[in-house]
Amino acid sequence: MESLLQLVDNANGFLWNVVLIVLLCGTGIFYTIKLKFIQVRKFGEGFKLLFGNLGHKGEKKAGEMTPFQSVATAIAAQVGTGNLAGAATALFGGGPGAIFWMWLSAFFGMATIYAEATLAQEYKVVKHGEVTGGPVYYIHAAFKGTFGKVLGGLFSVFIILALGFMGNMVQSNSIGAAFSEVFASRNINVPPVAVGVILAVFAAFIFIGGTDRLAAVVEKLVPFMACIYIIGSLIVIGCNFTMIPEAFRQILVGAFQPSAIMGGAAGITVREAIRYGVARGLFSNEAGMGSTPHAHARATAENPHQQGLTAMISVFIDTFIILNLTVFSVLTTGAMSSGKNGTALTQYAFSTVFGSFGDIFIAVCLLFFAFSTILGWHFFGSINVKHLFGVKATKIYSLIVVIFIIVGSTLKVDLVWSLADFFNGLMVIPNALALLALSGVVAKICKTYSK
Repeated sequence: MESLLQLVDNANGFLWNVVLIVLLCGTGIFYTIKLKFIQVRKFGEGFKLLFGNLGHKGEKKAGEMTPFQSVATAIAAQVGTGNLAGAATALFGGGPGAIFWMWLSAFFGMATIYAEATLAQEYKVVKHGEVTGGPVYYIHAAFKGTFGKVLGGLFSVFIILALGFMGNMVQSNSIGAAFSEVFASRNINVPPVAVGVILAVFAAFIFIGGTDRLAAVVEKLVPFMACIYIIGSLIVIGCNFTMIPEAFRQILVGAFQPSAIMGGAAGITVREAIRYGVARGLFSNEAGMGSTPHAHARATAENPHQQGLTAMISVFIDTFIILNLTVFSVLTTGAMSSGKNGTALTQYAFSTVFGSFGDIFIAVCLLFFAFSTILGWHFFGSINVKHLFGVKATKIYSLIVVIFIIVGSTLKVDLVWSLADFFNGLMVIPNALALLALSGVVAKICKTYSK
């Protein structure tokens, strides 16, 4: 395990320190300029579209999702372990300064995800009796012939590995770790694998029900889980509101001078702050990764532009609201000094206010957050399994996902996160290349429907 971890970390070092920072941020900056800061200009319109759909769920045709269900599925995938454990690992690995780079990448990522959702709507098709779409379809539109087929095939393989298998191991690992912390603090011996088995059984039940059952679950689960976590976080931050200015200071100073915050012995550099900020930001909001377009493609949107705007707001909700609640809960409570990492760090922060109930609260929230992400990621992977191998292969795929959920609950947290980072990074490359190649299409759609 240690040798494998070292090997994956070395690969991630090159991938995340060089290739993906340039590609992800570059694509976001490119679209921000090309679309004239659409994330600022059209923020209000996107906000109204999203919450208008929350108020009336709309109509759908066979094989489609309502606008609300598609956005809920996207947010279910975005708002997961990355918002609780991921934010904590970014703080631990990159210091408070990593959060600044997370904010910056998310700001540019709002323009990127607008392009992703717009293209997903533009190139969606009816296949296997249902509306489907996603990067593999707009990759084929961007690159004709053998190159497009190979690039699309690679993306499909990468997303199946990144989300369906490795990513869902992260979710179950974090849930298992959270409940292990709860049980251990009360001298109760419950192995993490037991939690993984229970999680796998519930996941399998929803997988069997197909897309309709998934949509029905996430449209109820997402608003509920978000409200509960927001209330709890605001209580923690409110009890330590005098530390909010200091938290901002640590983030801003740590972004450019980590040693001033963490101390020289911590060994955290600006490069590490950027790497952890961008990597954990991507794992959280998924902008540029090519995952959530699968959900946006199925929406009964009036036009691609409108779906792009709602997708843009989902990134804002994920990073600038939900994730920041975790960040400021940790920083305002001084939990960084505990030396804990991942889920345990977030649990410690909440325990400083809620006492012994704090770790239970985070474990339950994480259960809802991560479980909804498992459902979303399984769905995204299944679309690509159908594309590569046909409908019958989805049953085998679902069985493998269930096995990975169980296995993930037993592994070391460092290895699980490193593997997830690696495969997440690989799937960004073909997706970003297609986004850049089709920028003219996105700009034309934006201009046409903005009028």
